Amino acid sequence: MKFVLLVVVTMVSILLSQGFKFVPKGASARMVSRAATSVAGEAGTESYRMFFEDGGKKISPWHDIPLKADGGMYNFVNEIPKYSKAKMEVATKEESNPIAQDMKKGKLRDYHGPIFWNYGCLPQTWEDPGIEHPELKCFGDNDPVDVVEIGSSTMASGEVAPVKVLGVLAMIDDGELDWKVIAIKGDDAMASKLNDIGDVETHMPGVVSGIREWFRWYKTPDDKPLNGFGFDEKALDKKTAEEVIAETHGHYNNLKSGKTDKGKLWI
Repeated sequence: MKFVLLVVVTMVSILLSQGFKFVPKGASARMVSRAATSVAGEAGTESYRMFFEDGGKKISPWHDIPLKADGGMYNFVNEIPKYSKAKMEVATKEESNPIAQDMKKGKLRDYHGPIFWNYGCLPQTWEDPGIEHPELKCFGDNDPVDVVEIGSSTMASGEVAPVKVLGVLAMIDDGELDWKVIAIKGDDAMASKLNDIGDVETHMPGVVSGIREWFRWYKTPDDKPLNGFGFDEKALDKKTAEEVIAETHGHYNNLKSGKTDKGKLWI
């Protein structure tokens, strides 16, 4: 019996040293940090799609990547690398929810200037267009919660990484509530100094106002009005940001379970 136990322990040690992960029965077997991507179509065209895979099978970055990561962090799916212009996003209405370039009036969307941060979303969150915010009197925008990642590195499109949530802006876009969570990649050199939105103002002055003004103005070259912000345009603290995340995760769970009509979304 002792020999059998020794053999089992040895085998487990070898497998763990090779990066194998044991997953309890009933738990998700997907390994977020190792999620692979594959591309179909040509970049800069309507055909382009970036699919997420695990073990050679397609998975959804919206549904199959858990919201929470270790150490109190959250998994962030990067859609748009910093300093780029193509408006890439998780296609919530397509099978497996690949990343694709957004379309508007039959044309591919590009920002008129580069975005200065990594930009993406939190999996397993959803801003319910059927629920009105009690104070802002706006309904959700029917998308996962957006994240502005303020770290120093340029993340690849499709990269998944744990981030520290620091605060949130309540952007109002064409009458819809479009939360912008401000976060930093967990392994960034500045991450240890940033624990709440006030730390961003202290150690990275100008970043919060830069985010707010970029998102206020970015649609105006298309003759669109300025975007607005609730709560006196303040970036709300980490506690409030995590409350927003928890609430929108609840809306997502209702969507996934069928309590809320999915409409044209791929669930």
